[in-house]
Amino acid sequence: MLKVKKNRGIYPSTGGKILFSSLRSNVTWMVFRIMSEFVSGFEFLSKLKHEVSFFGSARFPEHNVHYQEARQLARMLNRAGYTIITGGGAGIMEAGNRGAVEGHGKGESVGINIQLPKEQRTNPYVRKSMAFSFFFTRKVMLSASSQAYVFFPGGFGTLDEFFEMLNLIQTRKIEPVKLILIGKDFWQPLLDWITKVMYTQHKAISKQDMRIYSVASDIHDAFRIIRSSHERAYVNREH
Repeated sequence: MLKVKKNRGIYPSTGGKILFSSLRSNVTWMVFRIMSEFVSGFEFLSKLKHEVSFFGSARFPEHNVHYQEARQLARMLNRAGYTIITGGGAGIMEAGNRGAVEGHGKGESVGINIQLPKEQRTNPYVRKSMAFSFFFTRKVMLSASSQAYVFFPGGFGTLDEFFEMLNLIQTRKIEPVKLILIGKDFWQPLLDWITKVMYTQHKAISKQDMRIYSVASDIHDAFRIIRSSHERAYVNREH
């Protein structure tokens, strides 16, 4: 059995030295790959303008009401010159990219994808895309540049993205940005719980924290809120 003395870099066998060298090499290359994805990702985003990110379930089919709402809102935004950014997959993501293409405006239809070994996740309506190997670098890019974030009903991934953005704004790690929830029947029970349990019963958040997000009455209300937003200056944009 190979024995390794901790914290001293002393390996009683040649095998131990080879193992340590191999692990260090693998970690080094992984760090370089992560750095490369961040650099390439921010460079990719810097070429876009007036971005709005769509989040929501990947399971919604074309006839789903929220799919149709996302498609129509994206179409309206594209005609107004906004770029739609999605995760590039199915459901709400497809609806957002589809509406952006159908708008025939000046905005882009963008997908920020994840590379998977046996699955193609890019929907046919993505016109500009970048694929990432690491979920966490992709997640940073999805939350990095948009001036508004629209959340349709979804699963754990959608909730994760919503609470991550909420936390980043609450802790002032990013500047305030519009978080818009569409689908009152889906979101209101969660928001009621935040108000009654987190705020009223446990005082775990402040009243100000609940002003970070807003529930749109319909897609026209969401469009109005987005139109009141301003482009973020997280990098030196080319435009």
